[in-house]
Amino acid sequence: LNFQTRDDLWQWSVDHLEDFWASLWEYFHIQASSPYSAVLLERKMPGAKWFSGATLNYAEHVFRNATSSRPALLFRSERHAMVEVSWSELQQKVASIAQSLRAMGVQRGDRVVAYMPNIPETLMAFLACASMGATWSSCSPDFGTNSVIDRFKQIEPKVLFAVDGYQYGGKTFDRRPIIAELQQSLPTLEKTVLVPYLFADAQSAVEDLSNAVTWQELLKQPSEIVFEQVPFDHPLWVLYSSGTTGLPKAIVQGHGGILLEHLKSLT
Repeated sequence: LNFQTRDDLWQWSVDHLEDFWASLWEYFHIQASSPYSAVLLERKMPGAKWFSGATLNYAEHVFRNATSSRPALLFRSERHAMVEVSWSELQQKVASIAQSLRAMGVQRGDRVVAYMPNIPETLMAFLACASMGATWSSCSPDFGTNSVIDRFKQIEPKVLFAVDGYQYGGKTFDRRPIIAELQQSLPTLEKTVLVPYLFADAQSAVEDLSNAVTWQELLKQPSEIVFEQVPFDHPLWVLYSSGTTGLPKAIVQGHGGILLEHLKSLT
């Protein structure tokens, strides 16, 4: 193949869908425990089924190139100084969280939701869910109660990760009262994990909630990380439309599709 311009490459990717995505699969050496039998069974929308037969795990590819020569995460906020998280620390915490979720009864396909900002704990919880085949969904803590309920109630979550509050523009916002409201409004919820961000004493806040544990309790479960092998289109996460015309519409995206898209776009 020889492309003179980016537009030539784009046109080829449109005209030869199967060849384009198969070439990405080969180029990025996708690690699949079962190979695919067909790239695309049928060109139709909705209903297109990609890489049928393949089994893999998104989180496994995140850790595939882990190294001690550079950090996995760099985090800084207006409330916290720069934090570095090594790959070994990230993997250890993800494994512990996943083991704790299993102890709570979370299984492959169960929904786990988060009322969290962009902090390291959020990513750790997401990767733990992905590693075990649970489906993730999240809302920012600046969302009001009804906006969160309108989204989460649709997918019947089993576990909620929630931050005690956040800081923006020099102001702090306590979210503990909203967490209690979310618990009351999500009938399928079995457990809540409270993540301290504003307040040091998470234990006292947990005592005011029902069926809740602290973030630190999750990390007490030592474990080796296990990557549940799931079909290419197994739900990785659920996003939502804006909700301008009725309830927000749930948008499900799978392990394999997001893996290929991230490799294509971010590499």
